[in-house]
Amino acid sequence: MAKHIPRIGLGTFRLKGQDVIDSIGSALELGYRHIDTAQMYGNETEVGQAIRESGIPRKDIFLTTKVWWDRLKGDDLIRSLEESLERLGVEQLDLALIHWPSPNDEVPMREYIGALNEAREKGLTRHIGVSNFTIAQIDEALSVPGGEHIITNQIEVHPYLANRTLVAHCQAKGMQVTGYMPLAVGKVMQEPILQEIADAHGVNPAQVALAWVAARDIVVIPSSTKRSHQQSNLAALDLELSRDEIARIDDLDSGERIANPDFAPKWDE
Repeated sequence: MAKHIPRIGLGTFRLKGQDVIDSIGSALELGYRHIDTAQMYGNETEVGQAIRESGIPRKDIFLTTKVWWDRLKGDDLIRSLEESLERLGVEQLDLALIHWPSPNDEVPMREYIGALNEAREKGLTRHIGVSNFTIAQIDEALSVPGGEHIITNQIEVHPYLANRTLVAHCQAKGMQVTGYMPLAVGKVMQEPILQEIADAHGVNPAQVALAWVAARDIVVIPSSTKRSHQQSNLAALDLELSRDEIARIDDLDSGERIANPDFAPKWDE
């Protein structure tokens, strides 16, 4: 499958109001061209405003939003994306994701993957994908009508949660993996091993963590409001780690999951 998604994007989770506008403004100035939001973040209006104010042509920006699990019923899913487009002030998304699989399969996957693909056929989005899907759920999603158009599974990936079996499974199916929380919500900055590797390269631990995720052919979407952090995150894509350094980071994997709400699916080991 062709690589449709830029290798690094700006995550906007927890960013509201002027914070998200400023964050996107500086990221786009620095060269980011991939912005990730969601209905649940409550910031789509500001995300759209920031994109317009940047002066960068809409066609040059890869824009993702996600449908929350309470809007998964067929017609409602389509309506929710129309509302997202209205809030964002754009005619089309680049990528629409199912944010979480329907809790306890309350809405059958066939119904909501079908509706998501219908949104693609209607031109509401160029591409479709999923987020927080397990191996079994990926297999089911790919098997239902419309599922053949899924291009990504967006999942939590950082040095403390390598998520190896799921990543390998998605990649074997020709699917791009997008890794959220690649900096483990800042925890990587306190990691002695990452600091040691960072010192050897004259970089910071966040850059090492991002380079490690990116080396696994995973799209990274770190969140940052500081221009200097955004700049160093962008530069992390140019950092090449040795095999030995990668192995040392691999050893940090402890299965530590940060995003684990009560409606989450039963995770793969």
